[in-house]
Amino acid sequence: MAKDSANDWNTRTKLVHAGSRRSQYGEMSEAIFLTQGFVYESAAQAEARFIESGPDEFIYARYGNPTVRMFEERMAALEGAEDAFATASGMAAVNGALFSQLKAGDHIVSAKALFGSCLYITETLLPRFGVEVDFVDGADLDQWRAAVRPGTKLVFLEAMSNPTLEVIDIAAVAEIAHAVGAIVVVDNVFATPIFQRSIALGADVVIYSATKHIDGQGRCLGGIVLGTREFIRGTFEAYLKHTGGALSPFNAWIMLKGLETLDLRCRAQAASAQRIAEALQGHPNVPRVIYPGLPDHPQAELVRRQMEAGGTMIAIEVAGGKPAAFRFLDALRIFRITNNLGDAKSLVTHPATTTHQRLSPEQRAALGISDGMVRISVGLEDAGDLVADLLAALEAV
Repeated sequence: MAKDSANDWNTRTKLVHAGSRRSQYGEMSEAIFLTQGFVYESAAQAEARFIESGPDEFIYARYGNPTVRMFEERMAALEGAEDAFATASGMAAVNGALFSQLKAGDHIVSAKALFGSCLYITETLLPRFGVEVDFVDGADLDQWRAAVRPGTKLVFLEAMSNPTLEVIDIAAVAEIAHAVGAIVVVDNVFATPIFQRSIALGADVVIYSATKHIDGQGRCLGGIVLGTREFIRGTFEAYLKHTGGALSPFNAWIMLKGLETLDLRCRAQAASAQRIAEALQGHPNVPRVIYPGLPDHPQAELVRRQMEAGGTMIAIEVAGGKPAAFRFLDALRIFRITNNLGDAKSLVTHPATTTHQRLSPEQRAALGISDGMVRISVGLEDAGDLVADLLAALEAV
């Protein structure tokens, strides 16, 4: 029986076809509309469009663009959201998702295990503008219950934390938050939309850095925020179109091309990550391997309930601290040292001196980020070659 709409399609079909719109030329690949503005047939039409725009009516590229709209609709279909708004970067998405709905005097609760820039927003920027922020251990539901109170505006968390790969029970946190009317905002980058659907678990707003797995080939920046149509086209759009963090049409086209292979890439990368994590366990120079697909992960039971697979990221502890970790990184031949992730190429990062270097040693220790920790982003190379490269580099430790 034929399926009538993108909502009825399975994931891979959505990733190739959802949101497609064609010009009068019937192009096969999505068109790139490299235009800042749009022409109206009359002054009356311009006036009407500024009052209320239809689904294929555009005003200005900062407000919307046909190529960008295709990316937004495809992501909304994938995530199971009513609508989406694309942004210039992942951090533009985080900033907009929080600042668009907060004001001085509001109270929020955030997991403390966050990416460095997310911590800067929650620890520094929001309090500067009068927002009260309480931090909790994201895996401890009792801490969420104690911190969330009547009047709490929203809760914010990374579904899987960067770089310690802590997995948070979204359904349980959503139940706690919704009981007092708080909005649940989830950064789902590490879990990916392939392995976890946060809206189905209770999230109200979901954020992605499209720079990561969605592009997946290290080409450009982008982000996206997903949620109800009321939130996206009301609260969020009003904030973004006036503050200027919109995604460019060319980058939106890159993201559309990335989506076509997202499911295939993520599943292949996760399978390799599982094999690598298992190969590194028990190595004398690696006292700890953190991977959500391993049975000894602190939230292993939750991972089985909440995710389809363990994802593409691994964190390891290299014995000997920073000097040993640096020797290990420098000895790698296939893995590349960079602070990006979710790429077709396998990448490694030393969080204590890069992504989280702004934090004090005490703050890093509280988050579980040691001087010997290395974050590994598994790419599309042969898994056997990757294992061999890691094991050979560990000999340098």
